[in-house]
Amino acid sequence: MGCLLALDQGTTSSRAIVFDAQGQVLAMAQKPFALATPQPGWVTQDAWAIWNTQIGTAQEAISQAGLLAGDIAAIGLANQRETTVLWDKASGKPLAPALVWQDRRTAPWCQALREAGHEARIQHITGLKLDPYFSAGKLAWLLQHTPQARELASQGRLAFGTIDSWLIFQLTRGLHVTDISNAARTMLMDIHSGQWSAELLDLFDIPAAILPKIVPSGSLIGHTAAGLLGAQLPLFAAMGDQQAALFGHGCVHAGMAKNTYGTGCFMLMNTGSEVIHSQHQLLSTVAWQQSGQPTQYALEGSVFMAGAIVQWLRDNLDFVRHSHEIEALAQQADSSEGVVLVPAFTGLGAPYWQADARASLSGLTRGTGKAHIARAALEAIAFQVADVLNAMQQDAPTPLTELRVDGGASANNMLMQFQADILGVPVLRPTLTEITAFGAVKMAGLACGLFNPSDVADMWQLERRFDSQISADERQARLQQWQAAVRQVLSAHGNSSASS
Repeated sequence: MGCLLALDQGTTSSRAIVFDAQGQVLAMAQKPFALATPQPGWVTQDAWAIWNTQIGTAQEAISQAGLLAGDIAAIGLANQRETTVLWDKASGKPLAPALVWQDRRTAPWCQALREAGHEARIQHITGLKLDPYFSAGKLAWLLQHTPQARELASQGRLAFGTIDSWLIFQLTRGLHVTDISNAARTMLMDIHSGQWSAELLDLFDIPAAILPKIVPSGSLIGHTAAGLLGAQLPLFAAMGDQQAALFGHGCVHAGMAKNTYGTGCFMLMNTGSEVIHSQHQLLSTVAWQQSGQPTQYALEGSVFMAGAIVQWLRDNLDFVRHSHEIEALAQQADSSEGVVLVPAFTGLGAPYWQADARASLSGLTRGTGKAHIARAALEAIAFQVADVLNAMQQDAPTPLTELRVDGGASANNMLMQFQADILGVPVLRPTLTEITAFGAVKMAGLACGLFNPSDVADMWQLERRFDSQISADERQARLQQWQAAVRQVLSAHGNSSASS
């Protein structure tokens, strides 16, 4: 029986999902774990908790599906990216709490490099902005502040890895590797060669011996150790979660893009086998590499506030009791009647990158009510996505013809319709909601030979297509209204260079 096991390791929980040979979900298990915030800007996790919840869900999902371990043809892993773990190879034990991708403690480290003139070179080599988001600064901090780290490194016992590396080491009891899509998020890898950058390792004072070996996203990576799952199962794929979602959506050709609507938004556009260095404040990253095939690349942009805007209306303003009620409230108004919300509650992300920007609500009149503000809030999500995708279109070699969507807010029909209206391209929502996990098992299924490309192309099924229903003139007028509001926010904080 050819089934596939997805390990979907996220920021707040670990999940495992069993898929059959037709890409249908047979069983799913999920276990949460805690984040810790020991100081403002610090975010950590217990690496043991990540491992224990992940292996626990794997065992539970196989059992729920009524399968024996031998029924699993391959494992595919998708993981939260950039989160950094340091451990002792001899004992397998972590030396310190994992530093989560949200952790900002290395901002001074980044600023020192910026002031020393290294920012442009770092971005050219890695495709990434110099930011605490990525793993390099976290690793440098751990090496400086973890007792015996340097001593263990000199003995060949120290291991660094992102979450894929940590889980693979524990699953195989000793294999120290990372897939190329995760390596691309460390700010240590040369995106052009797919190898660790000796220049950056020297600049950051990081010993090369502690780094994992870089392997393709889709290939035979290793086998699970005896005694873990009832059989030694082959691991055939590992991918960062956003890249896995891009692959799960079938965005395998240059110009195809997906957007994940979560607390924020993660947008990725496939750029093919060429690194596109963004001229519009986006990230260049590896999408994936299948064994024996050229590396595929992507442009990525992040919106800080998406579903979080609805949470603000719910929790701070008491507009609704439950997030899903926002759509019905917004539909009570035929339009926002000129109300525009610029949700810079934590600054503005791509393509503006203004950390000190502050939110604004403009266009209010005596007749403005909750429904108008709710509608403006949903429209703000779509406007921000349009800004990022407009930047992507200017960087990308081919025009966007559709946007594939997933995540909680993609269930909001009004938001998806407005997204299509404001982009002027169709928005496609699939029937399968577990896109990230599906991307990982799709990669594994192809790598192990269970799937062929025509099989997986048919597995992505359209649930609903949203086509633009407004004229080009109306679209332009709405975008100009949004951009004017953004310019006001930026000019209030000393920057009037809003994108157009």
